[in-house]
Amino acid sequence: MKDNYHSFKEFYPFYLTQHRNKTCRNLHFVGSLLVLIVLTLAIIKSQYLLLLALPLIGYGFAWVGHFVFEKNRPATFTYPLWSLMGDWKMFWQMLTGKL
Repeated sequence: MKDNYHSFKEFYPFYLTQHRNKTCRNLHFVGSLLVLIVLTLAIIKSQYLLLLALPLIGYGFAWVGHFVFEKNRPATFTYPLWSLMGDWKMFWQMLTGKL
């Protein structure tokens, strides 16, 4: 892992190298989609305690992907903000067929 990235643009190619396994990427996608669904339901139903489940859902799926399929350490531990941004960029690129 590179010691220091100076921008998200510089970080994102590294992020993608940590997600080469298709099952890992798909687990990230499912986790992100479920986060959006639960967030929407929490707001619509005014069930704000559901928001507590969002990190468990998002990170749970992603970390299973990393530890079981990718067999690497999630970049979240070293680059939490850029990894979160990378999750959503990768989600969007998968959704739009650009990845």
